[in-house]
Amino acid sequence: MSPALNGIRVLDLTNVLAGPLCAYQLALLGAEVVKVEVPDGGDLARQLGADATLNARHMGASFLAQNAGKKSVTLNLKSAKGKEVLHRLVATADVLVENFRPGVMARLGVSYEDLKQTNPKLVYCAISGFGQDGPMRGAPAYDQIIQGLSGIMSITGTPEAAPLRVGYPVADTLAGMMAAFAISSALVRRNATGEGGFIDVSMLDSALTAMGWVVSNYLIAGVEPQAHGNDNITAAPSGAFKTRDGLINIAANKQEQFVALVVLLGREDLATDARFAQRENRKRNRAALTVELESVLVMRDSAEWERELNRIGVPGGSVLSVPQALALPQVQQRDFLKTFERADGLDGPLTVSRTGFKLSGGNPDVHTPPPQLGANTDEFLQSVGYSAQEIAGFREEGVI
Repeated sequence: MSPALNGIRVLDLTNVLAGPLCAYQLALLGAEVVKVEVPDGGDLARQLGADATLNARHMGASFLAQNAGKKSVTLNLKSAKGKEVLHRLVATADVLVENFRPGVMARLGVSYEDLKQTNPKLVYCAISGFGQDGPMRGAPAYDQIIQGLSGIMSITGTPEAAPLRVGYPVADTLAGMMAAFAISSALVRRNATGEGGFIDVSMLDSALTAMGWVVSNYLIAGVEPQAHGNDNITAAPSGAFKTRDGLINIAANKQEQFVALVVLLGREDLATDARFAQRENRKRNRAALTVELESVLVMRDSAEWERELNRIGVPGGSVLSVPQALALPQVQQRDFLKTFERADGLDGPLTVSRTGFKLSGGNPDVHTPPPQLGANTDEFLQSVGYSAQEIAGFREEGVI
């Protein structure tokens, strides 16, 4: 079977994370993704990441993370000829994704209204911090700004330490996933109606959408969300507990799971203790219960407890580092990681992540490593009718 998005061409005009992640998800599903970058430096993510040598080569780790499977074309959209080239590319495309600040594409003369004259079936997705309308539409936004404004930081960390940012760019990531979902939905509609459309993705809206439970606790139950550290406020014992060598997450959310847990620990007395016997009492006496449980848990390592807990049907899992998580046999067996033996601009093999689901008939995958800046410019300009002489002239004029 063909990949889900086989035959779909996506023009990726995005930078850094939210937009590139969106387009990468589409590439994993089989879309042909053409990354359109400024000639001088390209995507800023090419210069970002923990390896300074890669940054200097414009192949930074941050760029490599979400650009495999794409082609790279350089184009100066501030030039009249650059706009003309974009229109020709749009005529061949199904989707365009951009994450400029609202109004920028219109000032350049290549807004959705302009481009749909060239291709009425175009699905155009604009990702921005706050969306295309509203009093904050023009405000600059990065992930941490959205984490703060959305309330994410206010509920992250312990009561003493909050507010804290989540340890990865969660707002950018959520917006990218939301955009990929919206584009896929718009393509389904286009197949039915023949109509393209404009998609307006807001990082702030996406972050709030993902906070459904805590937002509902406020809107429906009237409870203002607070930071609770590693505790799950809906049940006890449910959270992170100290062991001999670190922490283990335990989620004994059901009464039978709590009873099974205390029997395993040899503390059957806790099941009849008035402070802990019932769910609501355990929640009120959470701190005291944690002390009692940890007095036993610290006698063995997290991995040992994890095996025993899962054996008796109590959800438990060690708290791991990122390298430990990537090394899990479960992760390895599901082929979450993809290794390219060779990538231009790199000194050795390159390993990147795929995505979080499998699909019958063809699992999400990419077959080429992230491209060097402008590696496919000539190829795509020739494909839309430009001669080698015209392309050489564009290069001399700084159009590409």
